[in-house]
Amino acid sequence: MMVTVVLMTAVAIVTEAAPLQRKQLLNDQWQFVENDSDFTKAQSVVLPHDWSVYHRFDVNAPAGNDGAYLATGKGWYRRTLTLGKAYAGKKIRLYFEGVYMNARVYVNGHEAGGWPYGYSSFWVDATPYINIGRNEIVVSVDNSQQKNCRWYSGSGIYRNVWLVTTPKTYIDDWSVQVTTPDIHHVNLCATVIREDGTTFPLERTIEVEEPRLWSPDDPYLYEAELAVPDGDKLSVKYGIRTIDYDAERGLLLNGKSIKLNGACLHHDNGILGAAAYDEAEYRKARLMKEAGFNAVRTSHNPPSEAFLKACDEVGLLVIDEVFDGWREHKNENIYDYSTLFDEWWQRDVDAMVCRDRLHPSIFCWSIGNEVIERKKIEVVKTAHLLATRIRQQDPQHRPVTSALAAWDRDWDIYDPLAAEHDIVGYNYMIFKAESDHERVPNRSMMQTESYPRDAWRNYRMAKDHSYIFGDFVWTGLDYLGESGIGRYYYEGEVPGESWERPLYPWHAAYCGDVDLTGKRKPISYYRSLLWNGGTTYMAVREPDGYHGKVKTSMWSTWPTTESWNWPGWEGKLIEVEVYTCKPKVSLYLNDQLIGEQATAEMKATFTLPYQAGTLRAVAGDERCEIQTAGKPAAIRLTADKTAPSRDGLVFVIVEIVDAEGRVVPTANDQLTFAVKGNATLLAAGNADIKDEDPYFVAGACPCCGLPYRQTG
Repeated sequence: MMVTVVLMTAVAIVTEAAPLQRKQLLNDQWQFVENDSDFTKAQSVVLPHDWSVYHRFDVNAPAGNDGAYLATGKGWYRRTLTLGKAYAGKKIRLYFEGVYMNARVYVNGHEAGGWPYGYSSFWVDATPYINIGRNEIVVSVDNSQQKNCRWYSGSGIYRNVWLVTTPKTYIDDWSVQVTTPDIHHVNLCATVIREDGTTFPLERTIEVEEPRLWSPDDPYLYEAELAVPDGDKLSVKYGIRTIDYDAERGLLLNGKSIKLNGACLHHDNGILGAAAYDEAEYRKARLMKEAGFNAVRTSHNPPSEAFLKACDEVGLLVIDEVFDGWREHKNENIYDYSTLFDEWWQRDVDAMVCRDRLHPSIFCWSIGNEVIERKKIEVVKTAHLLATRIRQQDPQHRPVTSALAAWDRDWDIYDPLAAEHDIVGYNYMIFKAESDHERVPNRSMMQTESYPRDAWRNYRMAKDHSYIFGDFVWTGLDYLGESGIGRYYYEGEVPGESWERPLYPWHAAYCGDVDLTGKRKPISYYRSLLWNGGTTYMAVREPDGYHGKVKTSMWSTWPTTESWNWPGWEGKLIEVEVYTCKPKVSLYLNDQLIGEQATAEMKATFTLPYQAGTLRAVAGDERCEIQTAGKPAAIRLTADKTAPSRDGLVFVIVEIVDAEGRVVPTANDQLTFAVKGNATLLAAGNADIKDEDPYFVAGACPCCGLPYRQTG
């Protein structure tokens, strides 16, 4: 049994009372009220804040299975901002990294700005309304029109908020561009906005004699400063790298061929909901890197800034995706981006590209995903508009893609739409690659979504064809919403796929290589072995009939675990899988040789009668073991760090172990958590996405008054 607990320790938050800085975090001291604008009923909150995840799972929630059966609605936030005399004569802006959705921002009672699309960052010029002294900021959020998203969106100010203070003549933050005409010359440029609204360019050229090139293996970052003489200054981080590609040579990073072992990711942080804590975003990137991925796709919206910074630092290539759909809504999501497209598409494209174009991790932009109108001729014009706008805003001329699909298999009619892309994204359609290459030999391709179970085929397709740049599995992480995708179930339970009927109490998707606690599943070890090599790994397939007759779904793999605890199955046949790069494997049970097999597709499968004890696989000079665990004897806690960093989050893995310290995989105990000291228990949860216990529970221990959380 494994549970993840998240603690928030006390950290210093820079506020307006601190010495004047260009950019100050405004995440503390907010008041929040849900479905009511009466702040006498408000509670104190710290951002990032997702109010939906604080609710209990409810089969009748308007967002339904798409929204993880969690409540949505409306909310209001209020914060007092006291500015001293040092702020007089300054340009005062508020920067919202993300508010879901329909945000309206008021400063001292004046509507100063806002943004409808919940995944775009946006700026609010507060200068005309701000006072020296006390100010009141109010943000209204409306996520009541459901359904508006096909996955869990969360509700509220779920990303950071900043106070940005500059001279009246200042550098436009999103105008900054970095180009490298060659790897020895770096050009930095930006636009300076004068107080009267006129502009002038700001430029700087840096010569680098021996550049250290950014790559997933060496994600090196440089830092430089842009400055207006006797005025505004802005620090810029960037990486030096080159990207080139064509169907004959493939994808080239810094002149070297690279294949993409990619993962699609939604934006949530599992048991934390949509709240984009910096440390949670960095952890998400680290989990993907540790799982062997070298690329991610931000399906299907721009991610947080913290996540992109993490990808820059840990070395993950990124497809940055702006929309799920365009003018036509999907499924029941009649309030999705289709209601905004015509009025807002250009501003949202600009918000993504201008915010994100400095990140060396981004190698490709995506303009959409499986758009419903793909059979209409107008779709070609729309794709052209979007791609052209991106190319205008990105001086590095990164390639443009979108994820195309043809569920009715009439794929060939999409050639005019595919031609609007620099790299064509194939969702589950890579089996068409070879015939497409014959028909359109100069087409560059990558599989932008794939089924987890097809790991070997997708690996070979990319490795064997230069024009296929890689594969992005759906998905890297289990995520809230799209409830039941990737599930396995048993005969007699509700059958079918998540879009066919509600599958409550399933409230999340189980198709990730990594589960909600951050634990890698066996498929993750297999996939990484294919792409990266590595040491031998062993797992056990659940016997069909142990808990019931197993039924799989489209995005699922067979239930397979790193467990040799199968009480009641003694003497019955069970299958053991060994993943290895070695040519053959020997399997031993309690030191008795079971057999030896040659590997095929980097895998060997053994069938043997179950008997408790020690299972050992030997492949060349590598060996791995799984032992039968005894009865639960202790609780083991492992923190992911010894001291808090960034926003003070600490992730703690809680395991039930036996007397020998072995994890007991069959444990299913109810645990109670309480925290002493300078920290707050933020959330707790396990990988069982049918568990109806909420991740956040208000309450206190009756003995000591400390906050507690229970989870199964």
